[in-house]
Amino acid sequence: MEKINIEEIKDFRIGNSEYNEGVTGCTVIICEEGATAGIEVKGGAPGTRETDLLNPVNMVDKIHGILLTGGSAFGLDAASGVMEYLEEREIGFDVGVTKVPIVCAAALFDLAIGNYKIRPDKKLGYEACVDSEKRNIKEGNYGAGLGATIGKILGPQNSMKGGLGTYAVKIGELMIGAVVAVNALGDVFDSEENKIIAGVLDSEKKNLLNTESIMVSKYDDKTNLFNGNTTIGAIITNGKLTKSEANKVASMAHNGFARSIRPVHTMFDGDTIFTMASGKIIVDVNTIGMISANIMEKAVVNAIKNAESICGINSFANL
Repeated sequence: MEKINIEEIKDFRIGNSEYNEGVTGCTVIICEEGATAGIEVKGGAPGTRETDLLNPVNMVDKIHGILLTGGSAFGLDAASGVMEYLEEREIGFDVGVTKVPIVCAAALFDLAIGNYKIRPDKKLGYEACVDSEKRNIKEGNYGAGLGATIGKILGPQNSMKGGLGTYAVKIGELMIGAVVAVNALGDVFDSEENKIIAGVLDSEKKNLLNTESIMVSKYDDKTNLFNGNTTIGAIITNGKLTKSEANKVASMAHNGFARSIRPVHTMFDGDTIFTMASGKIIVDVNTIGMISANIMEKAVVNAIKNAESICGINSFANL
């Protein structure tokens, strides 16, 4: 299994765009030919768009784009820009009079950073599509990762910087990649270093605490922990999957979240993973699901290691 740049998966293009004053942005994944897709939502506070159609019992077989966006539910507006970009290029589901681009989306909460009145919109979604033409995806403080933070159990003042991460591999002709915007309530664990590398900080913002230990010590505290969470991502592959299999791969990829984010899938996270498969290479669903979990774990860690401090929030590089 060979590590590759995710841009080598040529059936897909990935682009970012940001509003720096709002400290928010969005990330788009485009498959012009259409991709079989699936989804798994395991967090208790999701914000999504056009996801019911990914149910295998529903009609549409292929989608043309996925949007990962900041701005909470407001940011889902950016999907309109993705649709406009694709419609201009006559990409979409043919309904006779026109072609309707099928664009699914998931949002994370970053309104507490920067100017909350500035959030991803139609213009920003379109710009992310234009950026995808460069085939030069950036990690860390880009796209949906710009306003992402982690380790918020003690409030945003003790949090650290999250970000956007990718990881991809090649096995023969099969290629699989992961894209993720990490904005978790919990801490991030690096299995290669066998330790928490980022998360909740002490009052001096110099030392890492442990979110799970804090939760255990306050087991009877039912305070609303919603300080703006949710980790959202996607698996992309040139493998051939049915809609049912694509949904299963998305589910298995959540194991990558579980290995790297502690805790994960809480009621205060909207953790969501999509799958997009372009259908070029025959592949066993169990194998691709297992690999997807592994690369998603690494993408989460890459998001943290590429993040930079912003708005007084420390990053991995500053510890």
